[in-house]
Amino acid sequence: MNTQTRTRESGFTLVELLIVMSVILILMTLAIPAMQSVIRRGNETSAIASLRDLNTQEGQYASTYPQHGFACSLTALGGKQGSAPPGAEAAQLIPDDLASGTKAGYTFTISGCSKSTINNVDQYNSYLITAVPNSVGHSGNRGFCTDENAQIRYDPKGGTNCTELLQ
Repeated sequence: MNTQTRTRESGFTLVELLIVMSVILILMTLAIPAMQSVIRRGNETSAIASLRDLNTQEGQYASTYPQHGFACSLTALGGKQGSAPPGAEAAQLIPDDLASGTKAGYTFTISGCSKSTINNVDQYNSYLITAVPNSVGHSGNRGFCTDENAQIRYDPKGGTNCTELLQ
């Protein structure tokens, strides 16, 4: 009887390692687009919630400062709480990130304000708030708009041509 003892080294072969790496890469190619889609959807949901909050705070601002009407800038709705008493230029109604104009992959602006004169005082009686993705297709797919009527509309192309009513 001829007995040979072979010593087998422990570890993985190169082929086994390549197979494992290939499986990991396949899983990543499936998971990464799904994760990006979840992030875009989360950013859009955050933008819609922020627009609803901005509409509410515009109403609060108009009630608190009737001589001004609506706020025509995010800075008028914002302001650092506790730094000074709230006023018409910094009402401290919205958080700092939203007052800066950028939140959750979207850029927010207030524009389209029109004034009317009541009792010799100019008051803003309308506004348009827009929320557009910082990078269409990456941070969000749709752009959103709202006004003093508090209806939120969207632009499926990510801009400010908001023609579709949000359900």
